[in-house]
Amino acid sequence: MVSDDGGDDEPLTPAGRLFLHPEMNTIIHCVIGLQQPLDVDQVKSIVGSSFMVQHPRFTSLMVRDRRGKEHWRKIQIEIDRHIILADHHSLTTAAADDGTDGGVDSSSRAISDYLAELSVSTPLSTDKPLWEVHVLTAHNCLILRIHHALGDGISLMSMFLATCRKAAEPEAIPSMGVGGDREKSSSSSVGRNWREILSGFVKMVVFSLVFAVEFLLRIWVSDRKTPIIGGAGVELWPRKLAVASFRLEDMKAVKKAVAGATINDVLFGVVSSGLSRYLDHRSPNALQNGLRLTGLAMVNLREQPGLQELSNLMKSNSGSRWGNKFGMLLLPVYYHKTSDNPLDYLKRAKTMIDRKKQSLEGHLSYNIGNILMSWFGPKVAWILNYRIMCNTSFTISNVVGPQEEITLAGVPVAYLRANTSSLPHALTMHMVSYAGRADLQMLVAKDIIPDPEFLAKCFQDALLEMKEAAAAATLSTQNIEGN
Repeated sequence: MVSDDGGDDEPLTPAGRLFLHPEMNTIIHCVIGLQQPLDVDQVKSIVGSSFMVQHPRFTSLMVRDRRGKEHWRKIQIEIDRHIILADHHSLTTAAADDGTDGGVDSSSRAISDYLAELSVSTPLSTDKPLWEVHVLTAHNCLILRIHHALGDGISLMSMFLATCRKAAEPEAIPSMGVGGDREKSSSSSVGRNWREILSGFVKMVVFSLVFAVEFLLRIWVSDRKTPIIGGAGVELWPRKLAVASFRLEDMKAVKKAVAGATINDVLFGVVSSGLSRYLDHRSPNALQNGLRLTGLAMVNLREQPGLQELSNLMKSNSGSRWGNKFGMLLLPVYYHKTSDNPLDYLKRAKTMIDRKKQSLEGHLSYNIGNILMSWFGPKVAWILNYRIMCNTSFTISNVVGPQEEITLAGVPVAYLRANTSSLPHALTMHMVSYAGRADLQMLVAKDIIPDPEFLAKCFQDALLEMKEAAAAATLSTQNIEGN
């Protein structure tokens, strides 16, 4: 929308301008599974009383002035225009065509097919604020479609949880996830001598330079061709969707088997092992052992990791401010045809991620992106981002959700999942944890990865194999100590 200059309009941030670039146009899909159905009128009531309709980003149009500069302009929203009832007949027909029997599997398949179609072919209308709520009444599901220009996963999860309540305490807002890794690292730094501090500083400088150069080289250097890699134009290809579900207890059990490991280390170990299994299935004996597959990971850069209280996010002077505050990391995993010890995947992942944590790669990518946007505009920034995505193998992110069960308008929430609209990657993965479970939702280009359900099983089997190896290692240690 082109508009005269408005004195009260607020300019978009550099990240917001990038996400709104026509070729980028990234939309986040937040999937909320419920244990009981909600009708459209109930959803309208929930939205109307939520923080969403009070937040300036969710009550503003994106307009362009006569110079083409983007701004947010506050308007009075019409909630009815943002609530969309999904066509029950088309959802049922899609599930039937898929050969399912009308039970839980058919419902899950119908939701996945609906999401897969939204991810490619349905942009958000720019004549209203850039969000929608799709109501899938027959499948007890809500889908929040929110433009990435409005905020990142941390911001949006915090806003959603402010609308929910704890199942065990109906008046209490769910507690936010806390990222303990940074807290541990900061507390462990107390008492370090000057040699350790100097060594840490040197490692930070060296790793930051090496990873920054590698990041820039990704504009020209591509991963080797494999059965999972995408490329230019793949963002327009038809999609399929599948979910790999993990028990957090299993991930924690594996984490304990390697000193200092984190859930993120376990996730990347599982991804490495699972992709190796899948590639063995698709291309047996065709790939070189140790082949690198590079993931593009999104990392939260707020001073306090994890989810934030909404009131803190809304403060403009807060280090945990609202919006898009994340960097990108290149996180390689490696194909290995066989491994004597499944925990080797975790050990390799931990070594790689530890080095990334010692660097400033995430902060550098964030600030370089802002500089490119400010100096050269969204077209140049998009081209460089697009080339990096085309030259890597997959996208991955991880958002920590509430650890306890929650309710929405008194209705228990069964699961929380997320994905984004299509990227030139043939495989995008977003993990969200909730109430003892972590769901890794995978959006794939179905002409490249036709069997995402099998890929999901590869990931799940990889975790179970690591869990068994961890239990065996613990038992062996106990036997040695007992003797």
